[in-house]
Amino acid sequence: MTTVFIISAPSGSGKSTLVARLMDMVPRLHFSVSYTTRAPRGQEKSGESYHYIGREEFEAAIARDEFLEYAEVFGNYYGTHRSELDRAREQGADLVLDIDVQGARQLRSKFPDAVSIFILAPSREILEERLRARSEDSEQVIERRLREAAKEIRNYVAYDYIVVNREVGAAADTLAAIVKAERIRRCRMEDEVRPILASFEA
Repeated sequence: MTTVFIISAPSGSGKSTLVARLMDMVPRLHFSVSYTTRAPRGQEKSGESYHYIGREEFEAAIARDEFLEYAEVFGNYYGTHRSELDRAREQGADLVLDIDVQGARQLRSKFPDAVSIFILAPSREILEERLRARSEDSEQVIERRLREAAKEIRNYVAYDYIVVNREVGAAADTLAAIVKAERIRRCRMEDEVRPILASFEA
């Protein structure tokens, strides 16, 4: 059975770095590459960072009910296509989604057993430092992201786990531990116990 792991964070919290480390640390995970109408940034490549499509194409996919979740953020659409879940199931893998608070809310309503994880920077000051260090955004955009972060953080109570990204290595270890623990806790426990019981009945 495929478990859905929802990972959210305010922009600049280090979520992408932590998710990349998680994918290297834990086997049998499929990362869901989101669709977006925004333009690529820096070294981003289509099919790796995002699937980049036009606004009309995105809205047509919405009309066909092809997205598990979608949201419009800062004037651009972002969404998770149903094919990502199908691909994870075919691979016998769990699905990892890097999505915002709006998308997480939609997904939890469709997948109540999904595991949700919220990543935070240790303080507003550190979040601002990280946003500025990326050198991607204007002053106006940085201020907007900080205001949005304040709103998003208030949703932390809706998540199953909170990971404070004080140091990348430690935060990645915590994230990996959550995934491993959830795998043990869930139905895979039955797969482990059944052969042991059978050995007593033999």
